[in-house]
Amino acid sequence: MNINWEFILEHLPLYEKATILTLKLAFWGILFSIILGVICSVIQYYKIKGLQTIAQVYIELSRNTPLLIQLFFLYYGFPKMGIKMSENTCAIIGLTFLGGSYMAEAFRGGIEAVNKTQIESGLSIGLSKFQLARYVILPQAFSVSVPALSANCIFLLKETSILGAISILDLMNVTKDLIGMYYNTFESLLMLVATYLIIILPLSVFLTWVERKVRYAEFGN
Repeated sequence: MNINWEFILEHLPLYEKATILTLKLAFWGILFSIILGVICSVIQYYKIKGLQTIAQVYIELSRNTPLLIQLFFLYYGFPKMGIKMSENTCAIIGLTFLGGSYMAEAFRGGIEAVNKTQIESGLSIGLSKFQLARYVILPQAFSVSVPALSANCIFLLKETSILGAISILDLMNVTKDLIGMYYNTFESLLMLVATYLIIILPLSVFLTWVERKVRYAEFGN
């Protein structure tokens, strides 16, 4: 098979722009999902009345509905109720809504792994619940949760391929447009695969390095 390198070189700028947009949306989606996950896991750990039920309902709803449906609800459903948001805002909210539940479960597992003796020791020396969470529970929970958090980050980055469904010019949408206009299917898909590899492979290596560093530091042991 002859590869049309001229076509690839001509349309690389489109993939560059789409890559920047994809990374920007993924960054904010992952950041907000981590924040939401921490909040939900703390609510569940301390069994805060009222909020615990809301957090559990949110986690079940998020984990058991596809991102595509969530995006459609945000982009097409909310305007019917008078709430209009841009495509990028819908994408970030959608990624946050989906990722927050997975991050919450990852943090919850990390919190439950903290030795009960350390918690009792913290209480015995007069630490408040806030101080106990800040200095004892969360640092150790984070170290235990790093593998799951890393997997969730990569998962959310891959899920950005669905964002084109709400008219965002992400990598997948650019690829479909090029295939539809020029019928250079192989070249377009080759650029798509190569771009995702360039994005995800270094991130995967970096997160693996972080995981090893945390493990060698022996946090919580």
